[in-house]
Amino acid sequence: MKHRVLVTGGMGFVGGRVAQSLTKSGDFSVILGSRTAQENPCWLPTSKVVVMDWSSPHSLALTCEGIDTLVHLAGLNDAESLHDPVAALEVNAVNTARLMQAAKVAGVKRVIYFSTAHVYGPGLAGRIDESTLPKCRHPYATSHLAAEDVVLAAANEHICSIVLRLSNGFGVPSHPAVNAWTLLMNDLCRQAVTLRSMTLRSTGLQWRDFITLQDVSRVVTHMIYLQKNKIGNGIFNVGSGKSSRVIEMVELIQARCTEVLGYSPEIIRPQPAEEAEFPKLDYRIDMLLNTGFILRGSPALEIDDTLRMCNQ
Repeated sequence: MKHRVLVTGGMGFVGGRVAQSLTKSGDFSVILGSRTAQENPCWLPTSKVVVMDWSSPHSLALTCEGIDTLVHLAGLNDAESLHDPVAALEVNAVNTARLMQAAKVAGVKRVIYFSTAHVYGPGLAGRIDESTLPKCRHPYATSHLAAEDVVLAAANEHICSIVLRLSNGFGVPSHPAVNAWTLLMNDLCRQAVTLRSMTLRSTGLQWRDFITLQDVSRVVTHMIYLQKNKIGNGIFNVGSGKSSRVIEMVELIQARCTEVLGYSPEIIRPQPAEEAEFPKLDYRIDMLLNTGFILRGSPALEIDDTLRMCNQ
């Protein structure tokens, strides 16, 4: 019998790619949690879609029944959280508490929760590892940190809890309609195709840790199989372990656009002030690598596929 995995937020940007990756491996039976009734998506026809009523403990328990691993990504994004901080806590934190209670009732063995590197604070800089003190300043980060506590508090001999603090995941969405086109890398690829130029609101000299969605998806599979004695306190930074300036990624998109589509989009950005400083980010992923995980994703291939999707 295949390992049964429930992916909440499985219709979204990261969740869609995670679900595709799990299905492609052939080792998992993937269930997509959705707030509204939907048929199996065309981009993942072998999956099963279940309706989740977040206000009903009975509905959530039924959704979790027979599930071996729960991968939880459902929640409000940063823009939605900033617009309504109260809803951010309700959706991202309280709903997670409801789901964890249902998971315990249903006997789910493992929970993998996607949090965010932004729990460490805005404008990430310097060395950051899992022992770095969180400094939340945004409702998106605050609500995710609260959800982390709920997930980790549920860990006991029956359920194994894992929290993934994701840096800047990027790559082609599982389907064009996914709400991912305001994210930096996706937006730049869209601009490169539709406008034949890319406009940055900043100088592009800021440092970020970018990780391909291919590797993010592989982390999930790795965590499903990871032995309990290697999980430690359950918190893992997930990134590439190698920071890049934003402008370097923009130039990579420009180069890939030349290679894939045959033209070089113009880069438009404000020039930095002479006294401006941009401290480097060192987002440490030693805890993840020490479990035996190996990064294999190709930024160029993710960009190529995103450009092709935009072009189509």
